[in-house]
Amino acid sequence: MTKSLERYFEFHRLGTNWRTELLAGVTTFLTMAYIVLVNPAILSLTGMPLSAVTAATCLSAALGSILMGVVARYPIALAPGMGLNAYFTYTVCLTLHVSWQTALGAVFLSGVLFLLLTAVGIRQLILRSIPHELYAAVACGIGLFIAFIGLTKAGLVVKSDATLVQMGNIKDPATALALLGLILMVALEIWKVKGSILIGVLTVTAVSWAMGLTHWTKTSGGVEDLTKTFLKLDIPGAFHIGLAEIVFVFFFVDLFDNLGTLVAVTKRAGLIESDHSIPRLNRILFADAVATVAGSLTGTSTVTSYVESTAGVAAGGRSGITAIVTGVLFLVAMVAAPFVGVVPGAATAPALILVGSMMLTTVTEIRWTEPLVAVPAFLTVILIPLTYSIANGLGFGIIAWAVLHLAAGKLSRKDWLLYLLAALFLVRFLYLSAS
Repeated sequence: MTKSLERYFEFHRLGTNWRTELLAGVTTFLTMAYIVLVNPAILSLTGMPLSAVTAATCLSAALGSILMGVVARYPIALAPGMGLNAYFTYTVCLTLHVSWQTALGAVFLSGVLFLLLTAVGIRQLILRSIPHELYAAVACGIGLFIAFIGLTKAGLVVKSDATLVQMGNIKDPATALALLGLILMVALEIWKVKGSILIGVLTVTAVSWAMGLTHWTKTSGGVEDLTKTFLKLDIPGAFHIGLAEIVFVFFFVDLFDNLGTLVAVTKRAGLIESDHSIPRLNRILFADAVATVAGSLTGTSTVTSYVESTAGVAAGGRSGITAIVTGVLFLVAMVAAPFVGVVPGAATAPALILVGSMMLTTVTEIRWTEPLVAVPAFLTVILIPLTYSIANGLGFGIIAWAVLHLAAGKLSRKDWLLYLLAALFLVRFLYLSAS
């Protein structure tokens, strides 16, 4: 049985083993476990029961991650997306006064649209239409993005009214501990210690508890709580003409956040082919589409691929076992939700900083001496962290690529889809600016 599983998940070809995959799965879970606490806190503002959303968050993350691991065999974990949950709550429900049941119906429709476009091959065409230099730029941008998240979680970068951001107080015990954790992880990486990131996270967690720096808010969750949101979505209400733009936003942002994350994780893991194609692409897209539909049915906002998956990849994860382990741990979290917050931000922050730095290796794949490539790539790299959105960074990169190639007279019929994407992104940006 074990040998059959190893063949199915291609352990030999990928150069991995059970111990590495298990450690990688745990690492991925620890870096994204915050979603079990954060997602319910955001969505509960709509009137959704906190305990039910907690259970739905865990179940949808478990289902999506396990499905990705089993069907697509990639080390990519899924969970309700940050940003999309904020749009669901603050824009759709609180500003537009749409009920959370109807908003879930809109998420469901966007997921069905995902499935349909995957079935007919449109999503695959979109991914293949993006120049491979922008793939590299997305990976770099996401590296800066998650490193920036890590720096803020560590308290090393804080808000500033004068300059937007500034350096934090390194004398703060949590910040100092995060920096020590980063040094430990890097040292273990240099010494080629397996599971260096996980060891660092657990060590910092233990020290934080010993110093009395860790506190967490007890939350609830469990299978029995799902009844409060399970199948409570209002699909007929979501068909209302006024909700068409909401469905589109859920679809559009998730589409490009997913594609960006997919590219970043597969490049970091070395799983992209020499012709820049991604094996089993249909299965990957199918898994995240099904996860979004399932998430809306259980009672949570759009489920998407998580950039924190790169932490598991950095820990050695290469196969679907990494995602499966992460999914199983989310199932455990549904029962043990009150204890998910025991891992402090000071422990996961250095992991994100380290992984972010590792993702910048793709910067060498960009032709920086060629303006037609360099400018779109730069806009993609810099705007992903500065706008806090993978979709925004990729959108500006695609628009710049199209405009510059048109200006240079290098328009090609085979690039028609790229120009269509540029036009759609431009319309989206203009719409957001006007609203």
